[in-house]
Amino acid sequence: MTAFGITPEEQVELDKALYDALDPVASAIRSRLSGLPEDRKWGAEPVEVALSVLAAWKVVDTEVKRLTAIAAGTAGSYGASYERLGSVWGITRQGARKKWPEAVSRPTASGASANRTVELCGGTAELTRESTSGGWRWTGVGADGTRGAAEGDVRYATPEEAAAHAGAFLKGHSRVDGAAMRREADDFFGTEGRVGDEGPWGREAD
Repeated sequence: MTAFGITPEEQVELDKALYDALDPVASAIRSRLSGLPEDRKWGAEPVEVALSVLAAWKVVDTEVKRLTAIAAGTAGSYGASYERLGSVWGITRQGARKKWPEAVSRPTASGASANRTVELCGGTAELTRESTSGGWRWTGVGADGTRGAAEGDVRYATPEEAAAHAGAFLKGHSRVDGAAMRREADDFFGTEGRVGDEGPWGREAD
């Protein structure tokens, strides 16, 4: 058994699970092809029944390929190389690149910047990709002047993930909303005794 193989017992369990999953698919295909009611859908020539099962395996094969590509892309987003993907699949690095062409991000061309900018709620954040780890980090300044950054040991797998965390920071440090502050004060203290519509800084609210 190879490092990524399975035991005979696991093989038996896998076969059973696959056949259990295949049966309703094959039954549905056979019923549509034959036009027979549910209780008679297998009442046909053996070759027709076998072809229905083969058609069902085709459906499963297509779905497995889709899920496999997703798994390869996930591994690539966390830094797996085509060499490692190929090793797991039992093929060469070139074979893995051909099989999953979008799984591993291409390195940034020399001299080109991989940095990206996020502008939200009046603040700005810079997303940077480390050349050593390939992970993404962010630093930003909120509209209220607060500075923030990803924690020291945090590296995000994709720029989208880094942007999500940067965006949450910028939203949490947006400009002061005077009207909202007044509403919160009114909810807490009540409006009795408040004179006029002055905002929290003593000027007329917008």
